[in-house]
Amino acid sequence: MITGIHAIFYTKHSKAMYDFLKDVLDLHYVDAGNGRLFFAAPPTELAVHEAERDPGHELWLICDDIAAKVQQFEKKGIKTTPVADRGWGLVTTLELPGGDKLGLYEPKHLSPLA
Repeated sequence: MITGIHAIFYTKHSKAMYDFLKDVLDLHYVDAGNGRLFFAAPPTELAVHEAERDPGHELWLICDDIAAKVQQFEKKGIKTTPVADRGWGLVTTLELPGGDKLGLYEPKHLSPLA
């Protein structure tokens, strides 16, 4: 039985990422030992997409009001890209510590989480 998903951010900026996940995304966490924090993630859905290029993986956060979330992130000093309508959802990216990007979207499609 699959009981969950463990996703990992590899970064040279772990302290800043911990702070981002705690203070910006407000995720609940536990100290799993030796100061390593594990964060509770919201419910998750998995998708499969055809790819013509080398395969890769993406991590997107889902929200129900992207305009409000972008406003909250900007108040916390987090850079976002302009919100774009992709048809299937409204999307932006957040700048993570170290400069990597994390996708955020408000879906227009059906979700198995609903």
